[in-house]
Amino acid sequence: MHRLIEAQGKAGALAADIDRRVVEAATAYMADEDSNVGFIYSGWTQAALPHKRLADDAVWKISSEHVTLLVEPGRRAVDSCEPEWVGVPYGSRARLILLFLQSEALRTKSREIELGRSLRAWLSRLGIPIGGKSFKDVREQAERISRCRLTFHIKTAGRAGLVNQNIVDTAMFVGSEDPSQTSLFTDTVRLSESFFEQLQRHPVPIEEAAIKALSNNSMALDIYCWLTYRLHALQSPKPITWKALQGQFGASYKGLHHFKPRFLENLNLACAVYPRADVEVDERGLTLKPSRAPVMPRLVRG
Repeated sequence: MHRLIEAQGKAGALAADIDRRVVEAATAYMADEDSNVGFIYSGWTQAALPHKRLADDAVWKISSEHVTLLVEPGRRAVDSCEPEWVGVPYGSRARLILLFLQSEALRTKSREIELGRSLRAWLSRLGIPIGGKSFKDVREQAERISRCRLTFHIKTAGRAGLVNQNIVDTAMFVGSEDPSQTSLFTDTVRLSESFFEQLQRHPVPIEEAAIKALSNNSMALDIYCWLTYRLHALQSPKPITWKALQGQFGASYKGLHHFKPRFLENLNLACAVYPRADVEVDERGLTLKPSRAPVMPRLVRG
């Protein structure tokens, strides 16, 4: 598909009966001339947040081959009433906020992250409108991230480890609801020390152009980040069963017959912005094959 777009343009790819959403993502990615690099903690690439809203008091649990993630919702004090549950973060906006926080922390080499114009500019680069419902979604997910608590249970090489932490030590922001103000968010946020340490030890570089092309699709974002983490480290092909894929990416789906079509749609979107990804699909699941990383080491060091 990418060679077809290079040779015949977007119209040629559409004429070849390729899914329009996949063609749109690929052309947007290929046309983006920015070379900005972001970062995500490797734990998030193996076990991610829910795609849809849960009950405000519900705990989120998801497992992959080496990681189990628990996300516990926080509570908000209410005058003359019992504290109320805020709910765990979910969806694409929560993922984008977390990507910004992690990327800024590594770029500045500091737990202290200034918000305001930097977050506004970053969201604008990703094509996220600042105003109306989008603004309310960002505010809501920011509060959920600020109040929740994470537990990453990590299993590898016959050993197990537990990382129990908040994402941030200080609440994120309480910006004015008037999106016309020059400074949308005026506060700073401090990542928790344990989360910052894990991020520094296990960062996964990602292309901002790819995130931009997938910015409204939480499952496609998860699959892209997972592929960037897994493919370049492989020494030989790695089969992944449909059952394992559903456990990691589709825990909310009741059956494989519901999950598989949705997963394949989003896999195609993720591969549209990761042209080097070598992935085969069959009746048993996927086979991941060694592939060049989307971000080369020299770019990460730079």
